[in-house]
Order: sequence, then C-alpha cells, then structure tokens
Amino acid sequence: MTDALTGDLKIAVLLPCYNEASTIEAVVNGFRQALPDARIYVYDNNSTDGTALKAMLAGAEVMRERRQGKGHVVRRMFADIDADIYLMADGDGTYSPKDADELIRTLLTERADMVVGTRRGVHADAGRQGHATGNRLFNILYRTIFGRDFTDIFSGYRAFSRRFVKSFPAVSGGFEIETEMSVHASRLKLPICEIELDYGRRPEGSHSKLSTFRDGAKILWMFAMLMKETRPFAFFGVISAAFMAASLMFMAPVLVDYFETGLVERMPTWVFSLVLMLISFLVFTAGLILDSVSRARSEQLRIHYMSMPQRVHAPVSLQKPAGRRRKDAKGDAKSAA
Repeated sequence: MTDALTGDLKIAVLLPCYNEASTIEAVVNGFRQALPDARIYVYDNNSTDGTALKAMLAGAEVMRERRQGKGHVVRRMFADIDADIYLMADGDGTYSPKDADELIRTLLTERADMVVGTRRGVHADAGRQGHATGNRLFNILYRTIFGRDFTDIFSGYRAFSRRFVKSFPAVSGGFEIETEMSVHASRLKLPICEIELDYGRRPEGSHSKLSTFRDGAKILWMFAMLMKETRPFAFFGVISAAFMAASLMFMAPVLVDYFETGLVERMPTWVFSLVLMLISFLVFTAGLILDSVSRARSEQLRIHYMSMPQRVHAPVSLQKPAGRRRKDAKGDAKSAA
C-alpha cells in the first residue's frame, strides 16, 4: 500500500551511528527489504569498530560527521540529504525496519509533518533503571512546560516531511536533539502523529551510548534553554517570583519591627530586600519584552516553514490503518477507523 501512496516520491532512510558494527548490517538489510525504493544513508560519527565498512558492504551510502554527538549528526543529515520523505532510526537494532511502512503511510494519510514511533515497553526495558526513570520524569516535565503533544519525546524512530526537515533550526549537539524536534513541532503547532511500536532489546555486543547523569543534565539544560527561547514570559516569570519571594521573606520582619516601634532597626536588611524587589520587577519586565520577541520569531519560523515546497499529497479518501493509537497536533488521541 505504501508503494501506491509514495509513487515517485523520494524516500531517505537516515541512520546516525557510533560504534554499531554488531548491528548495522542487519539494520541496513532490514530497511532495504522494508523500503526497496528508498536510499539508505548511514552517518558514521567517529566509530572505531568498523561500523562504516559494514554499512557500506550492506549497501548503504556512508558519510561521516566529525563532530561528536547525535545532534551534530542529525543537523548534517538534514542539511545534506534532499528527499520528499525522511525516515530516521538508530543503528542499534532496537527499532524494527518492518514498522517503517506504517510510519510513512501515517505521514501521508494524516498529511503530517512528523510521525513519532513511541516505544512500547521502554520504561520496562530502557537498559538501566536510571534511563527508565529519566524517561518518565522528562516526559512529564515536557508535558508540563511545552504541552501534551507528545508522550515519548526521546524516541529516535521518526518520519518527517521535507518542509519539517528543511525548516528545523537544529542547534543541539547530543541526545537532546529529539527534545528540540518535539519543541519545534509544538512551537509552530505543526501537524504531528504518534503511533505505538514495539521497542526491541539491544543484541549481544551492543551497548547504550547514553550516560544517565551526564546526558540527563544536558537534556535538563536544553529544557531550560528551550523554555527561555519559546516561553520567555513563563521562564522569567518563575525567576521573578523567586526574587519576589526572597524579597518578601527579608522584608517581613523589618516591617513588623517598624509597625511595632516606628523605627527601621535593620537598615541593611531593608535595603537588601528592596534590591531583590527591584530585580524581581526588572526580570518580570524582561520576560514581557522577550515574550513579544519570541512571538515574532515564531511567526517568522512559521512563514519560513510554509514557504518550503511540499510534494507529499496522499488521497484524502484513503482509510486510516487500524489498530494503533495516534495523536494529532492538538494532542487528541485518535483511533483508526
């Protein structure tokens, strides 16, 4: 069915890899069978175990990105490759190539710009308990800050339209890139879908490159930076409220003494509380101004996104495939007819 939908559309399978020699051959062969008309690109990120050679022997087009980190690889892939449909997965074999057909079909029939393959059972099998806990906490934090569009912001199995890829201003350097993609879609209110897919275990000899604490700290920092850029009023409002609370805490006993005695006996404390109050007002004002700037930037990004040519047009009469949960850009769960 996907062949009938895609027609002459160019499909690119993008596989960022770092030391995945034990799995990359099977992954490339799997995508060649699932999408025989697609071009498969493996971007090697300074592997030392022969990943690039095995990918080349399996029939993939191998390229190299010298800057270490998945974000750098994704930025390079999106800049280099020209296609109508992009499918991104990992080279570790945890995502099944057999699901590629459904991701692309959903992208076309839903006329979406990004389809995320959410990972069924990822909390029970995230490699380490720290990863599972981090997944839960960061997904809850994302929904609290940026909205309920996504349930699995760290999934690396995604299908994109051309206009998403070419309008996405990737700035992340590491595993934070998936978070940045999700925020970009939420910020511009792009049409997105989620479908739940099985998440496999890493085979023998393959190891996770994710560090629970180091990469967790990077992701948390990225959350703060993205909140500052996309929701500056909320970001600076929280800081302003903290300074206001501190100011009132120092000010309260001085005022109590003043009303009882008519004297300001702790002048340094009073001055310090006033300085904190002044900082609170300044930060609040900065948040108001930057909120207007952020709205203008979002409008510019939206206009740029709309200017991208889009060749993906699926017949609207096609029925949606049944049996898997999906979600539109407003976060409303959909069940297939």
